[in-house]
This record gives sequence, C-alpha cells and structure tokens, in this order.
Amino acid sequence: MNLDQLAASREQHKAVELPIPDKELCDRYEQVFTAAVNDVLRELGYVYQTLPTGILPLRDEMKVAGIAFTVKGSKNLTLTSEMEQRAKMLEELHEDSVCVWDTSDDDESAQWGEIMTMASKRRGCRGAIVDGGVRDTDKVLEQSFPVFCKYRTSNGMLGRFRMIGWQMPIKLGDVMIYPGDVVFGDVDGVIVVPRQLAYEVLVKAEHIKENEKDIKQMIVDGLLPTEVVKRGGYF
Repeated sequence: MNLDQLAASREQHKAVELPIPDKELCDRYEQVFTAAVNDVLRELGYVYQTLPTGILPLRDEMKVAGIAFTVKGSKNLTLTSEMEQRAKMLEELHEDSVCVWDTSDDDESAQWGEIMTMASKRRGCRGAIVDGGVRDTDKVLEQSFPVFCKYRTSNGMLGRFRMIGWQMPIKLGDVMIYPGDVVFGDVDGVIVVPRQLAYEVLVKAEHIKENEKDIKQMIVDGLLPTEVVKRGGYF
C-alpha cells in the first residue's frame, strides 16, 4: 500500500509567508464580510469553504478573523492527565490565532468556557470556533471575546470529552482546515480561506465592499434592477 499521494495532499497547505503581517491581514478581514469572501472563493473555484450552518456567534454582532489553531477531540471518559493536556494546548496558542475545535460531532460537552477564554486572551488569541458547546456563557460574553458554537450546556469536558491533539488537519462539515489557514466569522457564519490564497482573497473582497457602495447608490437613485445589472451591478 502506497499512501504517499494521500499524505502529500494532507500537507498541501504548508505555512507560507504572506505579503503583509498576520495581524494586518486579520484586522483587514474583520473590515469586510463573509459573503464577499465567499463570492471571491467561488470565483476561484472554492465552493465548499463554509462551516456547518449550526456554528453561530454567541451574539450577532460578534466578528472574528484569525489564523487557524486547530484542535481535535472526541467523547472520552478517561480523566488521567486531561487537565495537564488542556494546559499544554493553551500554552501553545499564538498571537492572532483563532482556536478551531473539531469535536467529532460531540453533542454533550462544553469545550469552551470562562477560564479558557481568559487564558486564550492572555496568549493573544482572537476568538474561538467550536463545533460543539460553550458554558459560562454570561462570563464569556463579559470578556468581549468572539465565540462561535453549536450549543450551550453546563457540562464540562472532564470525564466526558478529551482532546486527541492540536495543530493538525481537521475537517468540519465539508471543509478541511489546516493550521495557518484564515478563519473568518460574522453573523452569517464561518468561512475558511486556505492560507496560500488569503491575501489575494482579502484584496478582492475589499474591492467588492467598495464596489457595492456604487451599486447601493444606483438603487437609491431609482435605477431599475435590470439597469443596475447592465451597469455591472448585481443582487
């Protein structure tokens, strides 16, 4: 059995240097919107980059863009060294990261909470995307830290769920996510931009945002929809 080709495909998103620093990249992504980024990715042939629709922000106004720091875990009843493992993961979070959790479709536990938020902020993490649960919701909200999740529960992870590892390729829905990719979430959900495309997609999304000012003005001026389309607009 030769698995070289499969192994190579899992390494296709190796970290690459971008023309601007990660912080500037993330700050600029947060000034656009996921729909614009989605449209750019579609033009480039990437049509399956949105995370499952059940992953939504704790508050509609939450918005976050950052460098994917991936975590993989699953239901597990063992307790030995679980807390130490969790602490090691938190210590490896880096500046401008977003912690992205693949929970293997867990429907029971909260993978994120108040203390996790405090520790992550201290590491320079920008937010969390959890394909699972959150607890201490009111205390998380008080910290103005963007969190996207599927559900809320008082259940902690200990004795119910544990991490398998971190900074490895993960898959949420149809989307492969590699450490270093850009993850961007707003009220319309979360989208993943492969790192090697991140700057190109950003610049084109910024152009869309500017172009839509002209389209909106055409509508305000009373142009018929067909005329708007003739002038390069869209709906």
